[in-house]
Amino acid sequence: MDLGPSPRAQEYVSHLTTFMDEYVYPAEPVYTEQRQSLAREGKLHHLPAVIEELKSTARSKGLWNLFLPDCTDPAHGLSVLDYAYLAEITGRSIEIAPEALNCSAPDTGNMEVLHMFGTPEQQQRWLQPLLDGRIRSGFAMTEPDVASSDATNIATLIQRHGDHYVINGRKWWTTGALDPRCEILILMGKTDPDADTHSQQSMVLVPMDTPGVTVKRSLPVFGYHDQHGHGEIEFSGVRVPVSNLLGQEGSGFAIAQARLGPGRIHHCMRMIGLAERALELMVDRAKGRVAFGAPLSDQGVVREAIALSRIEIDQARLLTLKAAAMIDSVGAKGARTEIAAIKVVAPRVACDVIDRAIQVHGGAGVSDDTPLASMYAGARSLRLADGPDEVHLRDIARMELRRR
Repeated sequence: MDLGPSPRAQEYVSHLTTFMDEYVYPAEPVYTEQRQSLAREGKLHHLPAVIEELKSTARSKGLWNLFLPDCTDPAHGLSVLDYAYLAEITGRSIEIAPEALNCSAPDTGNMEVLHMFGTPEQQQRWLQPLLDGRIRSGFAMTEPDVASSDATNIATLIQRHGDHYVINGRKWWTTGALDPRCEILILMGKTDPDADTHSQQSMVLVPMDTPGVTVKRSLPVFGYHDQHGHGEIEFSGVRVPVSNLLGQEGSGFAIAQARLGPGRIHHCMRMIGLAERALELMVDRAKGRVAFGAPLSDQGVVREAIALSRIEIDQARLLTLKAAAMIDSVGAKGARTEIAAIKVVAPRVACDVIDRAIQVHGGAGVSDDTPLASMYAGARSLRLADGPDEVHLRDIARMELRRR
């Protein structure tokens, strides 16, 4: 199995690395300052202006929508394996770089769903503005009142009344819902509670300005509020046209699986880059901080932390690349075991590496003087997002048992 990037991807890696060095990293303190300023104005979830500047620059350099090449630029011919190398680089500045390239969740998964299952009218109305980076979107699947790790539990009702569906229910952890640019939600709910277990759910497009859609709050992660927000949303008598249905009635579960497979591995790719950034911070701190008359890097326990981090990152990267190559060769369904495995491994490795970096930084590591605390919050939440570790471990065990 060849896990190397194609020559074309190597060109993109070079261009993206230069873009990160010249534009993204210098923009990080500007982004932080602008977010703080917006928060003081009561605009916690508004986009800092520097991001729009980065988006314009990235697009002018051809670094745009690289996650979905067949829908945007067939000429560059990037595979999922190729994209893994690029997504890792963007993970090094995870709050800025993915959006600068229009490659951030949940928009990437939603664009894939609209590309695969949307009607021409739906694609023109919603997919094109998302591809252009003019709007944002949300994916309303998880619910507060049921164990959403089992998607068949979803209780939100989508009931047909003539030419409309009427939606009633509650969702939460709907990433993107607080961003003023979020104009559309892909919502999963039950259209037929009496059908077979995996045929009860459907997905519909719900514009954010539809009467009855109420964003109740933004959910913080360890006290950190995502710029786009993780929304808790109430749907009360929400009416949308039947033409807003994605696919067929009863196909919601299948669409969710099609969406979550590639989306999960995109997260993992970025986690590798995040872990690499944490390791670099750890090494710099260890070399520059003196304790007991010598640099921390002379301490055996610190060297062990550095060594273990290098080993674990490289192992996780190899598994990520293998899963990406499998998706290219046999599809997401054929790579189900590998996707589930890396979804467990990559966030755990990122958490472990960031935790070691925090320890080496001492009190500074848990403060806002370094990005480590925020990085840990994001990595830790990913052990729950797109299915908790336990669900993926359960699936891996089932598939392993079947082999025998």
